[in-house]
Amino acid sequence: MEVQMNPIASERVRIGLSQEDLAEKIGLKSRATVASYENGGEIPGSKLVAMTRLFKCSADYLLGLTDNRTVS
Repeated sequence: MEVQMNPIASERVRIGLSQEDLAEKIGLKSRATVASYENGGEIPGSKLVAMTRLFKCSADYLLGLTDNRTVS
């Protein structure tokens, strides 16, 4: 059985960032907050927007609401 990665974790890995790197790029002080996002924790709108811009994908994709990376 294949384990599916959280979309945020998947995108982070796709562009070669560690949790610490992502935290720094979106203005967080702790990699633990990124881990929380990747484990289903609540994401403030400003951080969600920052990640959509960094990953060049839709918010719906990062939130797991669609499998389509792009905005339709």
